[in-house]
Amino acid sequence: MMGTFSFFVDGYNDDPDEIYSIQKVRDYYASLHARWPYWLYFCDLQSESLQMIAACLLKNVEAHKIIGAPSATLRLDPLELLGFISDGFPPMNEMCERASMSEFDIWKRTKAIFEYFGLPFDAPSPH
Repeated sequence: MMGTFSFFVDGYNDDPDEIYSIQKVRDYYASLHARWPYWLYFCDLQSESLQMIAACLLKNVEAHKIIGAPSATLRLDPLELLGFISDGFPPMNEMCERASMSEFDIWKRTKAIFEYFGLPFDAPSPH
């Protein structure tokens, strides 16, 4: 089930604020994250779902809205984002071990997560 979940929030379509700036949504994701920290394993990296989750969980988020554009452009604080990712690796690794994944497959998932967020990844391959 790795990479198969997308999380979206509905019910705020008429709210003028971006979803990650709505306090009720941020509180919901914070509460869910405290109970279920497995985002890095389960989230689909082809959707913006994980980026929205990170934006809801991080304290420092910059957004630029262009009039007429469907959504704002996000900039997540790189150090805070690295903290989110770093904190997510133990739960991800737990799930990888349960799935009997090889070191190489775990490395590929880790690399994909860094690339998803536009972060450099230079860890050598285990092969």
